[in-house]
Amino acid sequence: MSLVTPHQVVLNLDTTDRTIAIRTLAETLVRDDRVGDLEGLLSDVQRREEQMATGLPGGIAIPHSRSPHVNEPSIVFGRSDAGIDWGATDGPARLIFLIAVPEGGESDQLAVLAQLARRLAKPSLREQLLTMSDPQEIAGLLDDQVVRS
Repeated sequence: MSLVTPHQVVLNLDTTDRTIAIRTLAETLVRDDRVGDLEGLLSDVQRREEQMATGLPGGIAIPHSRSPHVNEPSIVFGRSDAGIDWGATDGPARLIFLIAVPEGGESDQLAVLAQLARRLAKPSLREQLLTMSDPQEIAGLLDDQVVRS
């Protein structure tokens, strides 16, 4: 199964609060039975966020966690027109990627994080993600760029 599906693409993340944004993204995982306990996952992601903000230069945030509440490794993509303060020095994040992997999936999480960060360093990919409007196409692009490459 894919790390990201069209159901895990949220193009109208309409909040400036990162806690609400994470909840909105995580709810897609519960609906698809990729997460068994929403509140448990949110607690695990929050604990990770308290260690260090996960905002990156270029308007990107990658909140992530290994959690016993995750049934299947997953990425949820969210896009915010207004941007959300995620602690990056260059300003708010417009492209948010929630990465959730089962407990014990350290190598999976590190591989996905590294690949995603490398690919997002390319302005062309960021621009595509900011302008594309079809969740199916976005899921396919992310699958190609992060999973298959």
